[in-house]
Amino acid sequence: MPENDRLSGCLDKINLDFVEREATPKLLMKLSIQLHLAGLSLSNIVSFLEVFGVERVRSTVHNWVHKADLQPESGRNPNHVAVDETVIRLDDEQYWLYAAVDPETNDLLHTQLEPTTNNALADRFFADLRDKHDIDDATVLVDGSASLQRACRKHDLDFRYERHGNRNSVERVFREIKRRTTCFSNCFSNAEAETADEWLRSFAFAWNQLI
Repeated sequence: MPENDRLSGCLDKINLDFVEREATPKLLMKLSIQLHLAGLSLSNIVSFLEVFGVERVRSTVHNWVHKADLQPESGRNPNHVAVDETVIRLDDEQYWLYAAVDPETNDLLHTQLEPTTNNALADRFFADLRDKHDIDDATVLVDGSASLQRACRKHDLDFRYERHGNRNSVERVFREIKRRTTCFSNCFSNAEAETADEWLRSFAFAWNQLI
């Protein structure tokens, strides 16, 4: 699919029903949201809007992104699912990001941000993943995480230990998320956990449209 078709399709899926009194043309709002999720900083988005004679502050663009409430579509039926967890920092606090990726398409299926990692949270991650997608017949690709393997057994899911191969897809997603966080490091600055969680769902939406 040509890049411009994918971009147009992504723009069409950005819902601006939250807009009440906003003088900015909706196309520019959608482009701003998409460009930010694709990697452009809020400051650069503000400069982009100025080219079209629209003056907005960074917080306004930030609000557009979060109020759009973007998240990956449900209802997938993958043959394989690569799952993993990694550390994400919110200022000086450490959080754990759980993620599931379809390695055949590289689509992000589900993300979950938690203040720690344990068996109960891994179990909830798989419960939410199963609510969103049909993975009962899929093979889940896991690394050595005991909690993820235990959750697979609890949900009666077929899983396979794999360090590389198809699991590289979820590692690529994690690398991009970490690149995209503040100052291209593994840290969200001045962000609440809820805000970071919303951004991660929005990122998953954009990732699936543009990969």
